[in-house]
Amino acid sequence: MAQNNEAQKNGIAIGRRKSATARVRLIAGTGQIKINKILGLEYFHNSSESLESCRLPLHVFGLADTYDIEVQTHGGGLEGQLKAIRLGIARVLAHFDNSKRPKLKSLGLLQRDSRIKERKKYGLKKARKASQYSKR
Repeated sequence: MAQNNEAQKNGIAIGRRKSATARVRLIAGTGQIKINKILGLEYFHNSSESLESCRLPLHVFGLADTYDIEVQTHGGGLEGQLKAIRLGIARVLAHFDNSKRPKLKSLGLLQRDSRIKERKKYGLKKARKASQYSKR
């Protein structure tokens, strides 16, 4: 009975990792995932491990087959996008039911990786790389 009540909820959250951003939408459904209007398995180049890693927060609570996932993602690479999607899913679940938050947090699924590329500074070749110093 609790799962039927769970499946009635729809939610949206944003997940980010480095420069990747994913807007995740959970809808009551059958467990299908669409990323940028492409099936999840196709988007991750037929890597089922990536797809299952992405749906880890749902597997923790046994909700993998109760929600359809729609994602709009951009920036970063596939790995960064995958982890941004995973964070988005975990945030939606935590928003639905606050009692799930400690379990998600203990597994590290609510942790955002905030590292981004450092900006290039003037007078330097890259962010920190300077031209070789010549004494004479």
